[in-house]
Amino acid sequence: MTSTMFKLSSALLRRPKLTQCLSQPKRDLNLLEYQSKGLLQDYAVTVQKFKVASNADEAEKIPKEFPCKEYVIKAQVLAGGRGKGHFDNGFKGGVHLTKEATKVPELVNAMIGNRLITKQTPPDGIPVSKVMVAEAIDIVRETYFCILMDREHNGPVIVASPDGGVDIEEVAEKTPERIKKMPVDIKTGLSDSAANEVAEFLGFKGSLRDQCAEQIKRLYAMFLKVDCLQLEVNPLAETPEGIIYTADAKLGFDDNAQFRQKNIFEMEDTTESDPREVEAASWNLNYVQMDGNIGCLVNGAGLAMATMDIIKYYGGEPANFLDVGGSVQEHQVREAFRIISEDKQVKAILVNVFGGIVDCATIANGVVNACRSINLELPLVVRLEGTNVDNAKKILKDSGLPIQSAVDLDDAAQKAVSALK
Repeated sequence: MTSTMFKLSSALLRRPKLTQCLSQPKRDLNLLEYQSKGLLQDYAVTVQKFKVASNADEAEKIPKEFPCKEYVIKAQVLAGGRGKGHFDNGFKGGVHLTKEATKVPELVNAMIGNRLITKQTPPDGIPVSKVMVAEAIDIVRETYFCILMDREHNGPVIVASPDGGVDIEEVAEKTPERIKKMPVDIKTGLSDSAANEVAEFLGFKGSLRDQCAEQIKRLYAMFLKVDCLQLEVNPLAETPEGIIYTADAKLGFDDNAQFRQKNIFEMEDTTESDPREVEAASWNLNYVQMDGNIGCLVNGAGLAMATMDIIKYYGGEPANFLDVGGSVQEHQVREAFRIISEDKQVKAILVNVFGGIVDCATIANGVVNACRSINLELPLVVRLEGTNVDNAKKILKDSGLPIQSAVDLDDAAQKAVSALK
């Protein structure tokens, strides 16, 4: 299932990656499917039986640990379109069904250690290090259920539809009457009557309604307890046996609650992430890799995007987005320079900092120390403005380093582009 942020109202917007970058680094923690299922189990939410294999020996043991009529084998990656994907070893499909227990290890081993290529992955695919083997369930009806934090309502909102297993945005556009939005007062919580109302809207009757309402209450309890920003279930499925399963779930977490949710954040799998982005996050820096050759070090997302725009305006191409934030220290500036300069595509670096909260002298000292510690040989253009800027400019001038100062952003961009020629 792919993630969606629902075009259901002006309050439920999908933002481009860069606009999510604030003065403090924004971590988009995404859990793999088996990790999400494990969390759901902890809160007594009904999910299929499952096990995870990371090698051939583990794959061999799984069918003996939970025999069932049919198994579903899924490559554990964050990209969508797994079922229609293919591996670099020629194996077709990142999702398989089998009724033969002896085929489970064979299917798992065909995936582990290889790269899965789908419409949502880079051309060379992403490595698969874990495969989930789960009990396959028959589904007679699919519904959609979601809880997310909504600024417009200052708290959680339930979004539900009896039409599950499909693109919820398409449902909202073509048949908006099939979408129910229910704000929940975070102080009073989700009442039994509210849970029953949602269950009935989803089309569950009698004992199934009661079962669904109980699952909804457990999902809501989990949503609050683990500091979710989004909990999306698609589908919330009904089986012929009359059991309601959370068959697939997408969880999003509040990165500001990391100190409370250490165990969850430690589950993060960075296999698919750019190593530079991962390392930058460890220094509390916000880094996004791009395709150009001018490295950008800025403070603030808006200034970063303006810097990249003006670089392109003067014929250059930004190599990255690196936001050091408003509380940056000298050692972070040094690490930022190191990360940027280690990109072989970078042929010049542009520093553009407006000192509001941050002291320009801190940036200047960080720049000078970084140039010396990493023996920077790339052309460097620095534009500083704001708090303590005169002292900062003196630090740069007295350093004796070949740093080009710029009077404004126009001047800085032109000098950075010219330095490439």
